[in-house]
Amino acid sequence: MKKKPVVIGVAGGSGSGKTSVTRSIYETFKGHSILMLEQDYYYKDQSHLPMEERLKTNYDHPLAFDNDYLKEHINQLLNYQPIEKPVYDYAIHTRSNEVIRVEPKDVIILEGILVLEDEGLRDLMDIKLFVDTDADIRILRRLARDINERGRTIESVIDQYVNVVRPMHNQFIEPSKRYADIIIPEGGHNHVAIDLMVTKIKTILEQKSFL
Repeated sequence: MKKKPVVIGVAGGSGSGKTSVTRSIYETFKGHSILMLEQDYYYKDQSHLPMEERLKTNYDHPLAFDNDYLKEHINQLLNYQPIEKPVYDYAIHTRSNEVIRVEPKDVIILEGILVLEDEGLRDLMDIKLFVDTDADIRILRRLARDINERGRTIESVIDQYVNVVRPMHNQFIEPSKRYADIIIPEGGHNHVAIDLMVTKIKTILEQKSFL
């Protein structure tokens, strides 16, 4: 029987620590055949829209993502075909002309706030993870990141959180938790849960003769 790569979905709210979990898993298997695929790269192309319309984009809403394109690329990787991953330019609120060539691997980690919200994406996953972190921790992490790394003001971060991030989390991200096979509390700080996850992945890879 033809081998098929293992797909691991990692979801969770902004600031939950899902990227830390993803990187922990990736680093553990770094010597093996593994890649990371971020949903953030697959925001819809908006080059056909005027800038004033692009500025209204709600990046925390499921409709902001081109999941059909993402699923097409995952299916190519599942057939061991390389892809050209799009690059999103937040300065112009649409895709850039740049692409990143991604070679197929035996393990695909798909990470993003809404990867469990889409049924078609879930159907492609072998393991579904949800990183569950309290709201107060998530907003503090987001504040620190956006102020220190993105040069934003406290007021703008709080305004966006209250008016966009929080309602979208409650409406779309939090409900997607019910689709997870494993829920990891407190993100990258939960070393026990990550170790258990790594053990589970190793078992699957051994069953598929990848290890």
